[in-house]
Amino acid sequence: MNKTELIEKIAAGSGLTKAQSKAALDETVKAIKEALVAGDKIALVGFGTFSVGERPAREGINPLTKEKIQIAAKKVAKFKAGAELADALN
Repeated sequence: MNKTELIEKIAAGSGLTKAQSKAALDETVKAIKEALVAGDKIALVGFGTFSVGERPAREGINPLTKEKIQIAAKKVAKFKAGAELADALN
């Protein structure tokens, strides 16, 4: 499912117009992004939790030259499915 299909599904299920559904989805994604950038955790009970994880710096190998390279530490977005979502998938 892509963004357009998701907007259509939201509009059909909520009674909102497609424009209103797009605005609601955009604001939701924006709020999640801003919270993660600020280092917050977003818990949607029954759905899951978005959080920020950190990957430490490590040594890697360039596959072309086989030369060792340093890979910098970085932050990554993480998602852990909630119980209801996990149950629905299984």
